[in-house]
Amino acid sequence: MAVTTACGSATDTGPADDGEDSGEVERIVVLDLGSLDTLRSLGVADKVVGLPRGGVIPEQLAEFDTDAYANVGSLQEPDVEAIAELDPDLVIAGFRSQASVEELSRHFTTIDVTYDQTLPFLDGVEDAALTIGEAVGLEAEAQARVDELRAQIEDARADVPQGKTGLALISTGGRLNAQGADGRFSLIFNDIGIAPAAAGLEAAAHGDPMSFEAIQDADADYFFVLDRDAAIGQEGGEVASQVLDNALIHETTAWKEDQIVYLDGGRWYLLMHGLDNVEHMIAEVADSL
Repeated sequence: MAVTTACGSATDTGPADDGEDSGEVERIVVLDLGSLDTLRSLGVADKVVGLPRGGVIPEQLAEFDTDAYANVGSLQEPDVEAIAELDPDLVIAGFRSQASVEELSRHFTTIDVTYDQTLPFLDGVEDAALTIGEAVGLEAEAQARVDELRAQIEDARADVPQGKTGLALISTGGRLNAQGADGRFSLIFNDIGIAPAAAGLEAAAHGDPMSFEAIQDADADYFFVLDRDAAIGQEGGEVASQVLDNALIHETTAWKEDQIVYLDGGRWYLLMHGLDNVEHMIAEVADSL
């Protein structure tokens, strides 16, 4: 693999190329859940020997939450010593584990699937998928899956009701944050084509705090709601449906028309760019319309 560095895009890093063909990768440690989903989609999940089991693994990946796979720490804090014991041919990192890429690349052939989240969503997905595909000798197969997703998006886009607006909301700690058309919700707005109900919102990881009054004023036709607390297994607080159940929200079109879409937290917050996962994300939005 080429030894390169880049900011905000999927990259290959690590020890100098030893002459082995990338298709000979047999032992993979994966530190990003979306990448694990992509490996499974490409039919090479049997090469995975370790992953972070020190946190929440969504139900979509429950088959990997067993002692058959070595625990290599958490998404944010990989255990380098545990990884070394596995003698991997390849380490896949990115997003929550991106801060560890420099350290990991000193010891292992490492790829970073982190992409610029201001890109159109499918462009970022393609970057990550092709980085993984190239590393495991399945770049053509990865490209074919991305092409299928683009066709699925075009079908969904054709069915978007004209003139309808949406607001993307993240429920966390009993409050609501709104997020702009870029970032994790760009699939809804930029790719599928729902018009944003509010302008000037940032694409920060958890969104911008938004008052109930501001949500009422935006008066979106659809609310797309992600319950972050449920996604990360945090219990004891108000669930998203309880947070939304108040007099101001009751005055919105989305509430009155029963057009509140509660997104699957595992898919939209943890798995994100995984190839099979994106197919389900697209369908989740399309079916809601």
